[in-house]
Amino acid sequence: MSGFSGDVTDEAPNVVVGTREWTPKRVEGGGPFTSRLIWRLPDGGEATWESRPARKRGTIAIRPKGSGAIKALPAPPAIARRLRRVNWVTAAAFTAGGSLFALGAAVAQFGSGDATTAASIYFAGGLFFSTGAYASLVGAVNAPRTVGASGPVDGERWRWWSYEPGRIDWLSTFVLFAGTLAFAISLIHSFLNGLTTQQVNRLIWAPEVIGCTLFLISGHLGMAEICHRFPPCLRRRDLGWSIVAINQVGSIIFMISALAAFVRPVTSSEVNVDVANWGTLIGALCFAIGGVMQAFDRPTTNEAG
Repeated sequence: MSGFSGDVTDEAPNVVVGTREWTPKRVEGGGPFTSRLIWRLPDGGEATWESRPARKRGTIAIRPKGSGAIKALPAPPAIARRLRRVNWVTAAAFTAGGSLFALGAAVAQFGSGDATTAASIYFAGGLFFSTGAYASLVGAVNAPRTVGASGPVDGERWRWWSYEPGRIDWLSTFVLFAGTLAFAISLIHSFLNGLTTQQVNRLIWAPEVIGCTLFLISGHLGMAEICHRFPPCLRRRDLGWSIVAINQVGSIIFMISALAAFVRPVTSSEVNVDVANWGTLIGALCFAIGGVMQAFDRPTTNEAG
């Protein structure tokens, strides 16, 4: 799908601005989604709301008239503290989950061959992955989407769930959470003994491939949220872009690993055990690194007040 941009209408924005002095100018996003809104300020400058910076850092970008410098208007302290808490949970959970998955893959590749030990480590990592994905979803649910009369973003009452598939941030994090649940089904079934080749492929391999597919879709949506269009862009100096990019690389490697883990009915053996284990290890390290990077994609101390 191609990106969309055009004049702001009453139906297009998913952000409410609380001052009539800001004149709607432009809305941008990929496909049917809105990920950037631009207003004209009374002094002739511009104010820009972007989906990811608003929900991660609570900021709006202000460019005064005649100035090339852009100032990040921070969130109020209460909103900043909320965003920081959610971000810390997300970052810690993905760091722990990725590290445990990498450890499980190392045990499977270099260990004594005890499948139960590796499965137990994977399962623990899967719990952290699901926690991190749900925290990401909660962060999107409670993302500030109101601009107060004085300019800074404002938030609504705290919610643990919502259904908003028209928002790209919500959809991306929801698909990611669904992917971790598919992984969980696969990990639970991996403890079963005496499965036939067909049962292994149906109960373990198939949910894993579904999870990998959902991870890839989530990453594609996350990239479009940052780039405001399909296909993705290149922003090497953007922390948010770097986080989504390394997670997407991890998702691609996870998918390669999953395909290599398919058990061939004729031989009752995996397509390539080494590729499956190494792919899981490298892909998991990508998510662990992304988790560490997420710890810095938050309101700064000054922004938090």
